[in-house]
Amino acid sequence: MAKRVLIMGAGGKDFHVFNCIYRDNPDFKVVSFTAAQIPGIDKRTFPAGLSGGLYPDDLPIMPEEELTEIIKSEKVDLVVFAYSDVSYEYLREREETVRAQGADFELPDPQATMLPSQKPVIAVCAVRTGAGKSPVSRAIVKLLARRGKKVVVVRHPMPYGDLTKQEVERFETIEDLSRYNCTIEEMEEYEPHIKSGGVVYAGVDYAKILKEAQDEADIILWDGGNNDTPFYKPTLYITIVDPLRAGHEVGYYPGRVNLELADVLIVNKVDQATESNLDTVQGNIARHNLEAKVLYGRLALTVDNDSAIEGKRVLVVEDGPTLTHGGMKFGAGVVAAKHFGAKELVDPRPFVVGEIKDTFDKYPEIGALLPAVGYSRHQVADLEQTVNSSDAELVVIATPIDLGRIIKINKPSVRVSYEYEDVGESTLASVLAGF
Repeated sequence: MAKRVLIMGAGGKDFHVFNCIYRDNPDFKVVSFTAAQIPGIDKRTFPAGLSGGLYPDDLPIMPEEELTEIIKSEKVDLVVFAYSDVSYEYLREREETVRAQGADFELPDPQATMLPSQKPVIAVCAVRTGAGKSPVSRAIVKLLARRGKKVVVVRHPMPYGDLTKQEVERFETIEDLSRYNCTIEEMEEYEPHIKSGGVVYAGVDYAKILKEAQDEADIILWDGGNNDTPFYKPTLYITIVDPLRAGHEVGYYPGRVNLELADVLIVNKVDQATESNLDTVQGNIARHNLEAKVLYGRLALTVDNDSAIEGKRVLVVEDGPTLTHGGMKFGAGVVAAKHFGAKELVDPRPFVVGEIKDTFDKYPEIGALLPAVGYSRHQVADLEQTVNSSDAELVVIATPIDLGRIIKINKPSVRVSYEYEDVGESTLASVLAGF
């Protein structure tokens, strides 16, 4: 009899694992997905139309909180953990819960979920979310474009809506973001590439996405999400390491896999890191991947009106995932606010409403800055009300997108942007020249 399987996910890698390993395999029968990390993505179904011939009915996607009940009611034999940016302690806790119910627990083989491409693939991954993948990806696209190469970006999945409509998504214009009803989190990843004239693919079925992307690309750039492993087999595997969270490169799953498999490791944000943190990171690199070429870099900040910050009480709005499950205590906005002389960082917590309040309840360690979470229209509306209710004199926006295009802000604001720069003799350009 086929093994009964439950896949634990967060609306992305779980579907890819299903497609690669289980969809067409009669030795297994997937009975359910569970959802975590991202609000509002449970209580959906994975459509039968995307599931192949072995699954005539939609598959349920249930809250992870119901994991033990599902194992019992569905007589689950095997639970597969298929999401990212979690500590190994967190993994052990989930494994203990599963095994206590009599089911086996498994992590998917990363090699089994890397699809082969007819075109060269550069994968940009990280050891934690918020390490700086996007600036490095943008830098790579620019460097290769100067050499006359057509680079198509394929982004890690964020299918938070109607999965049937999101099977294959292609973004070339800002209007495409509205056409696909993108969340703020999706726009933050796609918009910078689009504005620089690029094409971005994302969706649910990455075999179909690959078939379309490689038809129009000289080179495919895999732009990873969180600290997940790439969905395509890399010709060049680049992993970003964050010394501001020294030790996390070996303490978080599957970031340590990215550390161990990388051809190139970029130690980013070195201008903000302490010597002790850099020593920790370098020691872990030596223990886990001595063969990788190591580069050092920083994120160069630009503020569109830096003189406006001095002496002001400012509300800093940062990238959402970096502050929530990424666990960072600050980002580029805080760095810019302090550097340019802000009088005070306004604490948003007295002003939060609705689902933004829920975010702070779930992640109380965020502190005195505001994550730009917007997974739904309700969250976007609550974000707008929170910003406008605050008593800040100025809003410092450090999201990768123009947040003022998404919400109406009733007070002055400045935007912070950041680009990758090499530090030291070894450069990203030299790595790509060899590639």
